[in-house]
Amino acid sequence: MAGAKNHDYHILPPSFWPFMGSMTALALTGGGVMWMHSHPFGPWVFALGLAGVLATMYFWWADVIREARAGDHTPVVQLHLRYGMILFIASEVMFFVGWFWAFFDFSLFPSTVDAVGGTWPPKGIEVIDPFAFPLLNTMILLCSGTTVTWAHHALLHGDRAGLKKGLWCTILLGALFSCIQVYEYVHAPFAFKGLNYGAAFFMATGFHGFHVLIGTIFLIVCLVRTYKGDFTPRQHFGFEAAAWYWHFVDVVWLFLFVTIYVWGGWGAPIHAG
Repeated sequence: MAGAKNHDYHILPPSFWPFMGSMTALALTGGGVMWMHSHPFGPWVFALGLAGVLATMYFWWADVIREARAGDHTPVVQLHLRYGMILFIASEVMFFVGWFWAFFDFSLFPSTVDAVGGTWPPKGIEVIDPFAFPLLNTMILLCSGTTVTWAHHALLHGDRAGLKKGLWCTILLGALFSCIQVYEYVHAPFAFKGLNYGAAFFMATGFHGFHVLIGTIFLIVCLVRTYKGDFTPRQHFGFEAAAWYWHFVDVVWLFLFVTIYVWGGWGAPIHAG
């Protein structure tokens, strides 16, 4: 029959969201630049762009969820979605490579920066004790990696109760990690500005904390979808993508803990607070 579908691909109908996303992203970045240059309309343009980007993300992903429920995510479509998620995580890896590169450049060649006194960490800097809250947060994230794996295996075996319990535990552990990091930042013995140590520290760990927040929201969405009856042992890419992202966040933190907290502060006085 003419027009009959004879392939496993899902041909998307025309969508407004790519155009909406590009325009609101332009407003977001343009408003941010205006705000940095003290333009009176900068904060308003930035807020409008941010609201548009968030709305685009919500409605676009809602369309993807409806496609999954309608059975449009055939095995070949799911395979390509996995390819897309792998490439996205690879781009995130390179994003963090930049922050690690900056930190290693500062720490391995301190003599090139007069302001740090030729040593690393810079003279007069007290560092955060890596075996206090940072070690606790490491244990929390490692535990969260096991709970999200528990949830994944429960889903694969049709255990809906185990899936919910594993997601709840992972979300709570992620929220606890974020709360501890906020406390650590508030009581940090150094500021963001002034020296490259503080800037490199807060940019690397802060962006990781932002990714933990995103991952927690990702898992909350999965939990809501679970209560609505979504995900089956054979079709659960949304949850699988969230689990992959969470494991990526765990691995990045291990590198941050070892390089920035332990190695990067070696030999400097530890803050007693």
